[in-house]
Amino acid sequence: MLQKIYTKTGDLGKTSLIGGTKVSKSNIRIETYGTIDELNSYIGLVSDHCNDGHSKNLLKEIQDRLFTIGSSLACDPDKEQKLKIPDLKEEDIKLLEKEIDAMNEKLPEMKHFILPGGHIAVSTTHVARCVCRRAERWCVNMMEQNLFVEPRIIKYLNRLSDYLFVLARYVGHLLKTPEITWKPRV
Repeated sequence: MLQKIYTKTGDLGKTSLIGGTKVSKSNIRIETYGTIDELNSYIGLVSDHCNDGHSKNLLKEIQDRLFTIGSSLACDPDKEQKLKIPDLKEEDIKLLEKEIDAMNEKLPEMKHFILPGGHIAVSTTHVARCVCRRAERWCVNMMEQNLFVEPRIIKYLNRLSDYLFVLARYVGHLLKTPEITWKPRV
């Protein structure tokens, strides 16, 4: 027999963290890992629009790291030590930095602000970058409210948004799509 996807346990606005603690669905922890889930979905969309095999492979790896981050954020911090939640590692951040540097070597120097757009793959990558920044802000908000969030998560999200910005430029470069220079009104 198939397991039903609906449990009806959240019908009154409550949900459970990993570990069993019940919280409101408006809890900052839920909002934060929900934003990570949204980001993961956008990363999938970016991958679907990306024609570069190397980038697609890395995006799959990033999706795995986002599941790791989501799991950590979805845990009751008082119970996390007893649970087997995968860890985010410093090497994950170093990998993003290495990829940023490698793409930047192939890109022209950026002399102006650029507007998202020009190709659906570029625009989608910029949307993912914006969602990543929002996820980062939610994590910082948790930290500022003295709610536990692993500091490496904030560092990873910060680097990931940088990676997504450069990836948007790189994808446009591969597609021979000209960047749209922002020309402010004077």
